[in-house]
Amino acid sequence: MCVDLVVTGKDVVPEFGQVEKLVDNYIVEMGGSCCIFACQAAKLGLKVAILGRVGKDRFGEVVLSRLQESGVDTRYAIMDETLKTGLGIALCQGSDRAILTYPGSLSAIEPTDVTDDLLQSARHLHHGSYYLHTKLKPAIPGIFQRAHTLNLSISLDTNWDPEEKWGNELKAVLPWVNVFMPNEREALRIAKSFKIGEAMRTLHNMGAQYVIVKQGENGAMAFDGHQTITRSVEPNTGGDSIGAGDSFDAGFLAGWLKNMRLEECLQIGCICGRSVAGSAGGIMGQPTWENLELNSGI
Repeated sequence: MCVDLVVTGKDVVPEFGQVEKLVDNYIVEMGGSCCIFACQAAKLGLKVAILGRVGKDRFGEVVLSRLQESGVDTRYAIMDETLKTGLGIALCQGSDRAILTYPGSLSAIEPTDVTDDLLQSARHLHHGSYYLHTKLKPAIPGIFQRAHTLNLSISLDTNWDPEEKWGNELKAVLPWVNVFMPNEREALRIAKSFKIGEAMRTLHNMGAQYVIVKQGENGAMAFDGHQTITRSVEPNTGGDSIGAGDSFDAGFLAGWLKNMRLEECLQIGCICGRSVAGSAGGIMGQPTWENLELNSGI
């Protein structure tokens, strides 16, 4: 859980030596992969609870209020006065961005926070920002195994590894994962491959039942062990693309949990991702299920 400070402009690259530059705009908004995912999932009609920690500060209040406004159950969100709420500073220039991250509450979740009471209340468990959850990461195989025993389906979006080690620890995680949802760059690095088709097969062979690869403005791909399905998307310019992948995840899973075909799940995910990519911040532009039905015939 964190907030995003999003700075946009034609030149947002800082220069030391006390050089001052002017930028075009900024916004402060709730961030965090799982928070953005949860808001989109709730807007699509899923009953969603989120587990996380924030600091007992103004930014923590922003995070919790945004979640609640979107319909997310925050009973498992912990306000911890020993923490500062995590902060991501996104410097957005054209279609690209660089991110500076203060972890704070981002990496504060511990294995004991993932209680059986939480797991037993759900039918599906989604985990985002795997590499940032340094306290939780060693326990993830055991947590996923517990969830599997309790008949939950499981999805995982690792996001980027800030240490760029891309180790082999996912070999113990992916056998419990029904839907693995990296972007293309992440998939290639995790699979240690230079070709995306080969990478998807490798990730499936590592244990993931479905491998879903996000390709930004090029759409997305799905591999089920037998066939590869692709879905293109019309680029949506004018936004900062923050949260597009997380909203894609929620859209895809909203369809998947309704037992829709993979093609339809990809379509829903791409619509959600495209809508967010054209807006500012991670949750502006997130569609509701009614929006999807009205605008796309789903």
